[in-house]
Amino acid sequence: MPLSNFPAPIPAKTKRMAILALTLVIVSLLGPARPSSAQPLPRATPLQKQAAVEEASPPARPTTVTGQTPQPITVIKPKVDFWPEQVDAKGNIMPWQESHIGTEVGGLRLLSVLVNVGDIVRKGQVLARLNPATVETELETAKAQFEEAEATLTQAVATLERAKRLMPSGGVSQQEMMRYETQKHTAEARLNAARAQLKKQQLRLDNTTLVANDDGVISASAASEGAIVQSGSELFRLIRQGRLEWRAEVDGETLLKLSPGQEVTVKSPLGTDVKGRVRQASPAVDLTTRTGLAYVDLPTEAHLKAGLRVSGTLTVGKRRVLSVPATAVQRQEGGARVFKVGEDNKIDAVDVKTGRVNDDWIEITAGLDENTPIVANSASLQKDAPAKAVQPPRQPEPKKAVLLNTGAST
Repeated sequence: MPLSNFPAPIPAKTKRMAILALTLVIVSLLGPARPSSAQPLPRATPLQKQAAVEEASPPARPTTVTGQTPQPITVIKPKVDFWPEQVDAKGNIMPWQESHIGTEVGGLRLLSVLVNVGDIVRKGQVLARLNPATVETELETAKAQFEEAEATLTQAVATLERAKRLMPSGGVSQQEMMRYETQKHTAEARLNAARAQLKKQQLRLDNTTLVANDDGVISASAASEGAIVQSGSELFRLIRQGRLEWRAEVDGETLLKLSPGQEVTVKSPLGTDVKGRVRQASPAVDLTTRTGLAYVDLPTEAHLKAGLRVSGTLTVGKRRVLSVPATAVQRQEGGARVFKVGEDNKIDAVDVKTGRVNDDWIEITAGLDENTPIVANSASLQKDAPAKAVQPPRQPEPKKAVLLNTGAST
């Protein structure tokens, strides 16, 4: 019989330990009852018991660890689309139109001020009153002068009419007739002058009451009760209709692309965005700053104040962009990267430059072209586990491929 059919000899040490373990088992089964003539068996030490168990137990077999179950990973291609072309700018919030309300009457005392800064007023509403006593006296004088001139004219007309009746009979000479006509014209001129003076004094009296020339908001006030105002001095400023506008400062190239009605987003200091529309663009570029102004109408309910300097974005058209889902981009210190799938289904990291974000898509400005397949979700790639791309069956117009992740780092 061949030697390979015989079992291998058992080592002597193993035999001894097996006999000792068997003896311990028998002793534990028999218990304390044994013949008095028999000699007591020696007790095994704890180390001997442990050694016996280790020698008697079969050697442990190595455990085989199976790999992770491959997980499908979506593969896509970058999308070419047309996004609104946007230009960032800064500028001041200013009133659409601001009225300067002053007095045309000088040397009068300010009797009462009826509004304060921030008050909303209506067209024709009284804002302040000047002391009209002096103007009223002058108006009475003008009325008296007008009545005197009117009476003089009446007399001159009557004298001329009487002379005309006497002239055919020779009662009035030609020279006297001319004098009567001159007196009539002089009286008419004096009446017109008196009428103008009366109208002037009436206007001065009306101007002692300052009213709003339009609906709006009082933005400034220099009126103080009791002060003596000078003719032409400004007392109030009024933002007409409460309308504000954003005067965006843009370069000349952007100015050429602007047209009325284009959408604008203004960033409010409160954190909210305010939508507006381009009303018009300045017709010239400043030679010093090389910038022009875009006048943007803002809604009246916008919580903005005149004088604020804010930033915003102007939409000046559309442009072609290459974009990928935001989940495909992995941010890292100093930049970003995506994972492309090569012809051999190998996953490689590619550094890219990103641009604007539109919803859940990110613009890629450099590092990638539209024909390069990439991993749609970079988070699905396990760290330190290679990913293998398994392309699906070829379709007439394939849209997606599938990656199986078997575990290792790219």
